[in-house]
Amino acid sequence: MQEELRGALGGVLDGLPAKQATAAVERLIANYRGRTPTDAPVLRDRADVAAYAAYRMPATFEAVRSALAESAARVPGWAPLSHLDIGGGTGAAAWAAADVWPGLRTTVWDWAEPALALGRELAEGRLAETRWERRVIGAGLAVPEDVDLVTVSYVLGELTDGDREAVVAAAGRARTAVLIEPGTPEGFARIRAAREQLVAAGLRVVAPCPHSAECPIAPGEDWCHFSARVNRSSLHRQVKGGSLPYEDEKYAYVAATRVAAEPAAARIVRKPQLRKGQVLLDVCTAEGLGRRTVTKRQGTVYRAARDASWGGTVPGEE
Repeated sequence: MQEELRGALGGVLDGLPAKQATAAVERLIANYRGRTPTDAPVLRDRADVAAYAAYRMPATFEAVRSALAESAARVPGWAPLSHLDIGGGTGAAAWAAADVWPGLRTTVWDWAEPALALGRELAEGRLAETRWERRVIGAGLAVPEDVDLVTVSYVLGELTDGDREAVVAAAGRARTAVLIEPGTPEGFARIRAAREQLVAAGLRVVAPCPHSAECPIAPGEDWCHFSARVNRSSLHRQVKGGSLPYEDEKYAYVAATRVAAEPAAARIVRKPQLRKGQVLLDVCTAEGLGRRTVTKRQGTVYRAARDASWGGTVPGEE
């Protein structure tokens, strides 16, 4: 699905003047996230939307796909049939969900018609089960109770406090809700608040947290986030002005559900540290934050721990 998305982006953006794309990207970087009220989206026209898609869709796709894959691993035997993406713009989450659950029926809601139009164009012939609808994202949003999966990715930071609470409440009406924000202290604070709201609404947290109790991270002292590797195409490098063939997208997320689930016993919350004959794993468990030290004498568990990744589960404690 990643290669299909890359091809779709390349085809739609072919012919967009480089200077125009660069100027649009610079303006969007300065103004887009977290400073725009919901009734005034800054994606003004096709050039804005195309530049934004080239700049952000690959990274958003990888972050959302990672979060959804971890969510899917905690609800074995369950696969959603219907998916609603709130504030989905050009459809990165629709592509990610289709990668995790092929054949999923997705509806994308967004307030910016130019974004929806480009999303339709990118998805044509590729995401056949996807619909695109213009909606105001905020208070009054009504999510049908029979929706299996709701995603809200990189949206909460654009909303007022009241609209943010309304969107989280709407997402919590689904069987499973997955919310993703940038992996910054501010992004995590929004995810933390959404997590508390979802738990209060009766959902059970299944990822990344191993529990639904209060988050053990003291507010303002640290933040929980993860990383997804994004392979850059030549177009992506051009728009971002970078030379490396990859980048790492930092993100924070929460997945909560009403269906039978099996949360991980422990989640690795920092990059594993390799020492001579040891692997140090910083983890979150139902008992709080802690550290696992896996030694060479533990054999297969040690070998698995050497390959463990940030955001993954602890070998031997899955």
